[in-house]
Amino acid sequence: MSGHSKWHNIRLRKGAQDAKRGNLFTKLAKEIIIAAKAGGGNPDANLRLRLAIQKARDNSMPADNIKRSVQRGTGEIEGAIIEELTYEGYGPGGAAVIVECATDNKNRTVANIRNIFTKNGGRLGESGSVSYRFRPVGILTVAKSATDEETLFNIVLDAGAEDVRSDEDADGNYEVVTEPESFAAVRQALEDAKLPLLSADYTLEPTDSVQLDAKDAALLLRLLERLEDDEDVQNVHANFEATDEILEAAARA
Repeated sequence: MSGHSKWHNIRLRKGAQDAKRGNLFTKLAKEIIIAAKAGGGNPDANLRLRLAIQKARDNSMPADNIKRSVQRGTGEIEGAIIEELTYEGYGPGGAAVIVECATDNKNRTVANIRNIFTKNGGRLGESGSVSYRFRPVGILTVAKSATDEETLFNIVLDAGAEDVRSDEDADGNYEVVTEPESFAAVRQALEDAKLPLLSADYTLEPTDSVQLDAKDAALLLRLLERLEDDEDVQNVHANFEATDEILEAAARA
């Protein structure tokens, strides 16, 4: 697994989002609004909306909140205009960083993102400066306690998955990797097999990575956390590698 994938799994185990559920619901609502605005309010005909609603349900977002978000996206009820923005930059150790945002105030968002980069050893870059170092994929995370690797591989391969990855921890997780167009079918196959998902997301996967020492890794992880905590930030991607010991130490900090 990539460094950022391992970091994501560590934060997942810590339950970091649970302590910020209000912030998480805001991010989920924005994704639903954007999806409904782009493709309509019928999830059966709008894959992005269907996945956004499913993710909201997975995180126990109230049904009324989901409904209102869809209605805001379709214009049935009024609300601030939400737009998508993507920023690219560099973190400590030369790591490439992509920040995906959803905001009703572009000036506020760019000022906040620039400030977070500057205060945490990074810098913003130009559009296209690092995006070529990533590719879009779907990642579905399954606990090792739920199944064995061979069984999982057979289930997802038939549904169109690209690969199954395993971390080194015996009590850890599997990552199922898919092309974006196969994501929904693979998720359905896992649900049909009654294998619980720890997470299921479209994401950007690095095509190359930089190896970080303990100092730069700690600084970069602090930068990523500050970015992820911003209300306008939907997703953060970085192309780094670090040892499990370094990542675990940063998680305890």
